Amino acid sequence: MENQEIQQEVYSMPRIGDQAPDFTATTTKGQVTLSDFAKDKWIVFFSHPADFTPVCTTEMSGFAQRKKEFDDLNTELLGLSIDSIHAHLGWVSNVKEKTGVYFDFPIIADLDMSVSKKYGMLQPNEAETAAVRAVFFIDPKKKIRLVMYYPLNVGRNMDEILRALKALQVSDQHKVALPLDWKPGEQVIVPPPKTLEEMDKRNKETGIDRIDFYLSKKDLKL
Repeated sequence: MENQEIQQEVYSMPRIGDQAPDFTATTTKGQVTLSDFAKDKWIVFFSHPADFTPVCTTEMSGFAQRKKEFDDLNTELLGLSIDSIHAHLGWVSNVKEKTGVYFDFPIIADLDMSVSKKYGMLQPNEAETAAVRAVFFIDPKKKIRLVMYYPLNVGRNMDEILRALKALQVSDQHKVALPLDWKPGEQVIVPPPKTLEEMDKRNKETGIDRIDFYLSKKDLKL
């Protein structure tokens, strides 16, 4: 009997720098169209595998408990899973009743998987009917700026999500790069010179910590 080739449908994912794929979806806060959502704000758009599951409950609670930190960074939260709106509402109510934590941000009900497919949240070798733990950082121009993917069995790190968001905003505002493990208040990297003239100027520049002409750091007042 001849072997039959099994073709697995592969869903592409947006890349860094791409315009975030637009969609209109039903959420726990009503209908949301991404292109009209969170005008002039950043968006942290994240998926979870399923409602009423333990790891997802800890993660969604983490986003809810730290929502003010995202608010302070001019950022809206937007969740998603391949569940019905009724499952979402029941889960939100259940968690609030049991723990006092309220998921006060929209959660997309993506039963037809249309949004999940647009964002490559379905990874067939991990699960064909549940979204992996994806995080998309979308800037106010609706461009994808950073992407994180986690498997079903490993929860995300909320400190790193907030650190990365702060780093993106600081880099945009001050036109600098951020070194390994950077946190607010630490030195930033000054862009390296691109010409001999700029290199000579860098070598004479004061107020920076110059390790070499191509690697210089400075304090940044935020």
